[in-house]
Amino acid sequence: MIAPRTAHAATPRKSPRKAAPQRVSATAAKAAAPARAAPAATAAVLPAQGPGAGRLSLPPYETVALVLQGGGALGAYQAGVYQGLAEAGIEPNCFSGISIGALNTALIAGNPPERRIARLTEFWETICQLNLALPVTPFWEQSLFNTNDAMRRNMSALHAAGAVLVGQKGFFRPRMPPPAITTPGNPAAASYYDTSALSETLERLCDFDLINSHSLRVSVGAVNVRTGNFVHFDNAETRLEPRHFLASGALPPAFPAIEIDGEYYWDGGLVSNTPLSYVLESRPRMDTLAFQVDLWSARGRVPTNMSEVSDRIQDIRYSSRTRQITDEMRRSQYLQHMVAYLLDKLPADEREADKYCREVEALTCKKRYNIIHLIYQDKPYEEYYKDYQFGPGIMRDHWACGLADIRATLAKPDYLLMPENVSGFITHDVHRTRDVHHGERAAVEQPRDSRENGRESQARGRRDPGKNGR
Repeated sequence: MIAPRTAHAATPRKSPRKAAPQRVSATAAKAAAPARAAPAATAAVLPAQGPGAGRLSLPPYETVALVLQGGGALGAYQAGVYQGLAEAGIEPNCFSGISIGALNTALIAGNPPERRIARLTEFWETICQLNLALPVTPFWEQSLFNTNDAMRRNMSALHAAGAVLVGQKGFFRPRMPPPAITTPGNPAAASYYDTSALSETLERLCDFDLINSHSLRVSVGAVNVRTGNFVHFDNAETRLEPRHFLASGALPPAFPAIEIDGEYYWDGGLVSNTPLSYVLESRPRMDTLAFQVDLWSARGRVPTNMSEVSDRIQDIRYSSRTRQITDEMRRSQYLQHMVAYLLDKLPADEREADKYCREVEALTCKKRYNIIHLIYQDKPYEEYYKDYQFGPGIMRDHWACGLADIRATLAKPDYLLMPENVSGFITHDVHRTRDVHHGERAAVEQPRDSRENGRESQARGRRDPGKNGR
């Protein structure tokens, strides 16, 4: 989670911008037409599209993963994505998160499917209230938020200032007395805020026996403060407790390091803000459909004032190499599939007899990976403090955006199909086919995977003339 930082001086207004394995039928999914994002409602959860409406059948993926990035207050977008998956009947069997993504992971994996949306709603409606303040009537708060972007910008600034000054209910509060600047003390108190309330919130809303029942694969990422090494706490190896999830979101200097078995841990986003590579490289390899939910977009317009500069720095810093990870994985899979193809040309007895063939065969992988990106798109009213503007109206807006994006994504049946290219790896992003930058004409680019599919289909034809009639 991205914790509050010291408040900045007032900055110029930002230029607006446009804003157990799951084995089911291999029949291609047919989704209903994409639902438009509903206006921010007075409740966090938007209504589902009727009982069983839009339920999908997936190809026989062995793993269906939900991978959640860190991003503080933006994390309500992930809750909206999960709601859309649930209403489509897609239940992941693997969850992995970092920072706020780890907290959403705990809330989802720590509850039975029928209770998950209610728990996510309760969590977000709780932490979007300030400490030491009377709750605002939802109707009036939402009415003000819906006025215009100028009002939304002002309310966002007020909520961010409140988070810095008094903290958020059930989440964090300013440390009293304040931490020492130079005097040695307790590592668990070396932070500006106390997160003990968050541990109590997770205990109340999550069933940790369920998380550790091994019915689902659950992992969260953190950084060892002493060694600087990135670690994953995985329920296949460790009993996960609230402290593991707090460690994944302990962003310094705002939040304290969390002690686990004699070591202290900070927010995993300090090293990598997404656990995607951990999920894809887990052994044994499996045919995988992964929904990668990012809260920071690597793509963006060039800033024109200092507020936009601060905002853009955060987008680049925390977008966390998702594209780099997928590109590297695609290249790796292509090589492994090609080596497997060549080995299949050798007689089986020769492969078994040759030591080097056996070693090379162990390095190959014929599994297939489909990565569906869902990336939150900035709003015109959002500033550099968007990751700690925990206002109820803003939270509902983020939630609605996540729900709209996943509905639009699932409305494209071909997005869910098993990759049939040589690499066995493909990515999709519903926003890559739109002009997402205001005032700019963005050419609709042919997805790299489509180009690769074309080249690889031609390559298959050259390798196997019988398949193209020659």
